[in-house]
Amino acid sequence: MTTPPPIIIVRKKKGGHGHHGGAWKVAYADFVTAMMALFIVLWLLASSEEVQKAVGGYFTDPTGNGKLQGSTMAGLGEALVLAKDDMAQLKEKIEQAMREMPKFEQLQNNVQVTVTHEGLRIELLENDAGLFFDSGSARMSDRGSEIIRLLAGELGTLPNKLLLEGHTDAKPYASTVGYTNWELSADRANTARRILLEGGVPPQQVAQIRGFADQHLRNPANPFDPANRRVSLIVQYRDVPPPPAGVASQAETPAETKAHQGSAAKPAAKDQPAKH
Repeated sequence: MTTPPPIIIVRKKKGGHGHHGGAWKVAYADFVTAMMALFIVLWLLASSEEVQKAVGGYFTDPTGNGKLQGSTMAGLGEALVLAKDDMAQLKEKIEQAMREMPKFEQLQNNVQVTVTHEGLRIELLENDAGLFFDSGSARMSDRGSEIIRLLAGELGTLPNKLLLEGHTDAKPYASTVGYTNWELSADRANTARRILLEGGVPPQQVAQIRGFADQHLRNPANPFDPANRRVSLIVQYRDVPPPPAGVASQAETPAETKAHQGSAAKPAAKDQPAKH
């Protein structure tokens, strides 16, 4: 029997181009990088001077250990410190945050936020019933603590210094141990400071505690007006500008310094029954 011849299969290679490698990918990546750099440059050219300084500060000191420029954490950087023109935006942001608080409509007439030459002033004004503090006490109410903690969340990331002031009305404090309106006003400001710290404000951010007693009445025409009893929080400009000509300074004057020293010289005492 004859063996059939073997079957031979001939495979023809298809024509085409050879393998080019990954050089095109490198070229494309370089092109994308160049376009990104171009867009960044165009964005910087259209940005404000503050943003340009902040970005430049990041490349000068990327760790943020210098002047903390270009950072969005605890130190926003000197280039991003709230200036006079920025305080209005901070005012609106704080007012919006407070409007979102439950039942804030009941408190809105007792919380005043104003932009002054010294900085942003936030005041908690008392009413007849003692809205934020019990009469004669430095213990803050729950509603007052809630507002202070909200402010701590908004202000704790800023590098601007904070000042705290306490004020009373003209009613004499009823005490037999030498505790007066001076101590009461300073203690209330210090209570607000402690709550700010509990809310996340760095201790070094609080620059001053001021106790003015009844020396700076909000309503001088009525020294016994409950609104004269108040705690003020001031977000200070980094460089405090001088007050306009003819406008009384809200910063501490020599007379206020003397009064403040008088309050510091008196010994603090436990909360006593009083009329404020």
